[in-house]
Amino acid sequence: MKSAGVALSGLALTTQSVSASSSEDRYIVDLESASEDVLSGLTVVHRLDQFGIAVVEGDESQVQGTRYSTDVEMELNQAEIEDNGDGDEPGPHKLSQLQWDKQAQGISGIHGTTRGEGTRVSVIDSGALETHPDLAGVLNTDLSKNFTGDGGDYNPIISDHGTHVSGIIAGDDTNGSGIFGTAPGTDLVALRVFTGPFATFGDIIAAMVFSADIESDVANMSLGAYPLPDNADTELLRESIERATDYANEQGTLMVAAAGNDGINLDTDGDVISLPNEADNVMSISATGPIGYRWNDPGNGRRIRNYHAAFNHIDEPTTTPAPYTNYGEEAIDISAPGGNAIPSEPEGENWQYDMVLSTIFEWGDDGMVPAHGWKAGTSMAAPQVSATAALVKSVNPDATPAQLRDHLEATAEDVGQPTYSGKGHLDTRAAVETDIDN
Repeated sequence: MKSAGVALSGLALTTQSVSASSSEDRYIVDLESASEDVLSGLTVVHRLDQFGIAVVEGDESQVQGTRYSTDVEMELNQAEIEDNGDGDEPGPHKLSQLQWDKQAQGISGIHGTTRGEGTRVSVIDSGALETHPDLAGVLNTDLSKNFTGDGGDYNPIISDHGTHVSGIIAGDDTNGSGIFGTAPGTDLVALRVFTGPFATFGDIIAAMVFSADIESDVANMSLGAYPLPDNADTELLRESIERATDYANEQGTLMVAAAGNDGINLDTDGDVISLPNEADNVMSISATGPIGYRWNDPGNGRRIRNYHAAFNHIDEPTTTPAPYTNYGEEAIDISAPGGNAIPSEPEGENWQYDMVLSTIFEWGDDGMVPAHGWKAGTSMAAPQVSATAALVKSVNPDATPAQLRDHLEATAEDVGQPTYSGKGHLDTRAAVETDIDN
């Protein structure tokens, strides 16, 4: 099937799992407690004088005697499930009928009030494909940036993860085809921190600071590392992240992060930590998704069943905790639609429809080809919250990050599962239509 020249991919991807390890010869140095010549002989990758941190490369002997932490490298693993491209997809201009996440949140109706105009959202991720028709009109190519030092720009190298996240936030709703995002009126900034599947916290922290410096209202981080030892070895790493989030908060930027896809109770996991979602001044988002959405749902042959009716035929509601999501009443702020994922394909079913449909790319003879496809993960849940924060900021331009966070939590729907959803489940309509408490 083609949609305005953009292929619809039936290839579903599993939840995004991340592994972490120490990055050789790369360190985070505390400038506040170091001598003036601490950087002598070292290669300075990022100097963040806003809060006294430098990311450097060199031999460990050169940083010994200072307060430092080894930088942490994470790897994004994307495992393919079987191709499910033979289902009953709708015709052109009907992809939005498969966006259960937007339908459940009533996004189209909310756009009559705001589309996120006057706001800016940074996506700290694997980059965004600027040639994608659903992103070309919303991506700020002047501010988008690459933090990896690999010589490229903000466009992806290998992974379409950031492209998918970007579509969830700001997919264009005016181009007559494709998918639409929650806040298509926002100014979208792609900050690439992954070189292929690899990223380091040093680059991520630098992107967090940049988000604040360009006055982003929200910075989305659908990434993270778990488990990290919560001890002296990672003390400065965590402190550096929290200095960055403190700085961002002071500059007016709300930080939102995925809670992770390990299926772990983060409240009871011992002397380990998940970063950045468990850092101070970061909203931590868990994932939910339906079971049975539009399975075997061809409709009348010309269009699929009205989505209201489709919701009456699901086995589990859209607020059902996803099996992969990390959880914990204290560790999670709110839950949001991230997509369900089942271990094996039910024969004859469109099981991928329970995942989140958004912008991706496929590889063609001439490189990256814009497409649409499904993914599931807390990586897909976090941008739902980031985009809603942009909508709220749009109608409350004086709201601070703390007020936005408190408001999103206060208006979240009580779905009776605090262990999985914290203060509740994202309720975009209530967040936009309810006055913020000053």
